[in-house]
This record gives sequence, structure tokens and C-alpha cells, in this order.
Amino acid sequence: MAGWIKVYRDLLEKPIWIESTPEQKTILITILMMVNHHKKEWEWQGKPYRVKEGQVITSLDSIAQKCGKGISVQNVRSAIKRFEKYEFLTNESTNKNRLITVVNWVFYQHNHDESTGSQQTSNKQLTTNKNDKELKNGKEGIKVKPSSRKSKAYDEESTPYQLSLRLFKNIRKNNPTFRAPNLQKWSDDFRLMMERDNRTEKQITYLINWCQQDSFWKGNILSPSKLRKHFDLLIVKVTSEKQGKKKSVQDFSTERPSHWEEPRPLTKEELRLMKEWEDEFPY
Repeated sequence: MAGWIKVYRDLLEKPIWIESTPEQKTILITILMMVNHHKKEWEWQGKPYRVKEGQVITSLDSIAQKCGKGISVQNVRSAIKRFEKYEFLTNESTNKNRLITVVNWVFYQHNHDESTGSQQTSNKQLTTNKNDKELKNGKEGIKVKPSSRKSKAYDEESTPYQLSLRLFKNIRKNNPTFRAPNLQKWSDDFRLMMERDNRTEKQITYLINWCQQDSFWKGNILSPSKLRKHFDLLIVKVTSEKQGKKKSVQDFSTERPSHWEEPRPLTKEELRLMKEWEDEFPY
């Protein structure tokens, strides 16, 4: 465990750091310091195992202890599950221990091994390719494809991801066969909508719901990019629609003139005459 590791400053700009809790950040850094700098023989699942650079065989309790005061085993369990979604690490567990693999560890630490000064080996991908698999959103039960882009990763609780999921669910209500999109890419489009176009979450949510209920727009707004392109036009349509409804209500809700008087009840004789007129002039 001698020596030191590299932590790049651009980590501060990545969603895995920005959207993490203080506890999750502590766990992230602790895992980076726990993984091996060299290949090492270890026992894994009852058999000898050669641990590679960027891997460590440990346990949730051990990670929590190394993190220090204020970090529970549940904190560690939740953090690891979240880091897997970001493809920051992979996690194989048994009843007694688990193998943690930090993805691209060698790539980021390859210049020199600070404890010996020797050149580390070139990067080798440590995780299986997940591009052809589908992730299942546990909350909604909707299968979506994972993102192939590594530069951005949006947590399922983030606003852009939730907006993407809302649009997808609304589209699916109108078209159950609509193909599952790349929600990570959609999330990036919604992020740009908010950051560059200054659209608020409330505005976007309203237009998502509105356009998927409109007979024309529900067939034309099938992605965040389309929503972004027609955003101003949709606002005009919504505003005009609201003004039209307001005017219609006002037309039928005008107050009675000041000289208006309640009509008196009809007499029996008047009712009899009206009945005769109805028989004489049928509609």
C-alpha cells in the first residue's frame, strides 16, 4: 500500500463526482487507494487468483472501515451499485468477499509506478462490453440501452435523466412499440436545453406532457432534440391555446345587465296555451 495514486482534476467536472454525496466521494477515493498497483496472487472463490492492476479482493465491511468515521456498510453498498452504472468499476461478489475492478485504472496510472519507479503495463480493458446489453430501470420497469459515450454519465435520479424517462414513458403511452432510446444521449440533450437555452425543468416538463397529448405534435416530438428545435413554437401554441380557452370562458360568463330581472313563473293558463302551440306547430 506504499506510494501514491493520481487523481485528475477533471474528475471535478464529471457527473460521477458532481452528483455524488460526500459519503460516496469518500468511498470513491478510498477504493482508488485500495486497488493493487501490481499483479498479485490472491485466493478468490476458494481458488488461487491473479489480481491485476486496478483490482482488489475485499468486502463491504473492509471498505467501510478504511473510509473511516461516518461511512456505513449500506453507504458502501449503495455507492458501489451507483459506480457500476457509471461504468467506473465492476463488482463480483460472493458470500464472504468481492472482487472490485476499477475500469481503465492502468490507463490513468500508467506513466510511472511511484513506489518502484518502473513503467506500468499498457492499458487493458477490464470489463466486458455492455453496449449490446440492456439495462433495466428498476423504478419504471422499462428496458433502455446503455450509453456508449464515456464523457457523460447521468444518474437515474438526475434531472436530465428523469426528463428523458418522462418523455419516453409518454411516447410509449401513444405508441407501445416505440423503440427504446439511448437515455444517456437524451439526458445530454436535456442538459443542453437547460444550460444553453435557459429552459427550466418546469417548462420542459409541461411541454413534454402537452406535446404528447396534442394530436399533431405527439407524432412529431419523439426525441429531446426535436423538442429543443421546436421549443419556442410550442410555447406560442400553448400560449395561444390558453388565451383562446380564456376568451371562450369569458364569452359565456359575462355578467347580466343591471336592468335584468328574474322572469316570473308561468301561470297554468300560459302553460296550457304553450302546449296547444306545440301541437299546432310541431318541430
